[in-house]
Amino acid sequence: MLGDPAKPVRKIIHVDMDAFYASVEQRDSPDLRGKPVAVGSSAARGVVAAASYEARKFGVRSAMPSVTAARKCPELIFVKPRFEVYRAVSQQIRAIFADYTPLIEPLSLDEAYLDVTNNLKGMTIATDIALEIRTRIREVTGLNASAGISYNKFLAKMASDLNKPNGQAVITPKNGPAFVETLPVKRFHGVGPATAEKMLRLGIETGADLRARSLAFLSEHFGKSGPYFYGIARGIDNRQVEPDRERKSVGAEDTFAQDISELARAQDELAPLVSKVWQYCESHQLSAKTVTLKVKYSNFRQITRSRTIPRSFSDESEMLGIASALLEAIYPFSKAIRLLGVTLSSFETSHSQNEQLKLSLQN
Repeated sequence: MLGDPAKPVRKIIHVDMDAFYASVEQRDSPDLRGKPVAVGSSAARGVVAAASYEARKFGVRSAMPSVTAARKCPELIFVKPRFEVYRAVSQQIRAIFADYTPLIEPLSLDEAYLDVTNNLKGMTIATDIALEIRTRIREVTGLNASAGISYNKFLAKMASDLNKPNGQAVITPKNGPAFVETLPVKRFHGVGPATAEKMLRLGIETGADLRARSLAFLSEHFGKSGPYFYGIARGIDNRQVEPDRERKSVGAEDTFAQDISELARAQDELAPLVSKVWQYCESHQLSAKTVTLKVKYSNFRQITRSRTIPRSFSDESEMLGIASALLEAIYPFSKAIRLLGVTLSSFETSHSQNEQLKLSLQN
């Protein structure tokens, strides 16, 4: 059952910090304010972890190769990440959340879902709660946050992007289905580049197109994700806000516009995936012993290769080296590669996790 009209309407807030890493650096270094800043390495194989809004005007985005970012914005200033600082600020923000509800589901250091249906302040209007939380974040950290308010997680996440930066938006139960109908599916949270491409091939470009497909059709083409897509096309998402959600692995993958046959080019595409995964694990103090390479060929055949070492990976370059070795071991490729993915698992920390997280490169 996709919805239960007998249940009270939930009040979900998605809080998303604005250009978090870059904003922290601009806050702490006044000479960076108003300038295009990229958090990450400027080295040849470096990747942008975060970009200030001044840099985004030039097309600089997270997960972009640093050489590409520098080409787009010659005045770009690269700053080395300080994850210990970002973690400390994130803890300040979560302490604020905890004043309003125990139902907090962190997605990363800079964003979280909050269920404020029954909140600790006894406030009845979720938009007022979101505004108060954003005001307190600004007072405590000096940083801006945006928020989305809705009756489910999917729409709250979509709403938080509507008035960025330093804004908020609400999508009501009355407006939810109509909002989804007009939205391109490639902008749906949970629809990555590969899925969006597949939907396009099936003639699904908007939420209205998605809604026109039957549950049987979506289940046939998208497997276990079919019922989820069927629901969100109607503004329905019954997922609960899950406090202290744990994960057993962290992974990133990318589908290429053109299939890859050359080893050197495949290794170049592997580097930003490794960087994305490593930065997430480092920011969350996760140490892993297993790296898994995922390869999908042009004929859609998929293989995985893994290697586990006796102790946790010491740094990003070690992880990249082993992932590259796994890639080299299957060269020459049986077919051209359409997708590469990399995952870390076998965590050696109290944060050892039960659920996989896919890190989008389209943030």
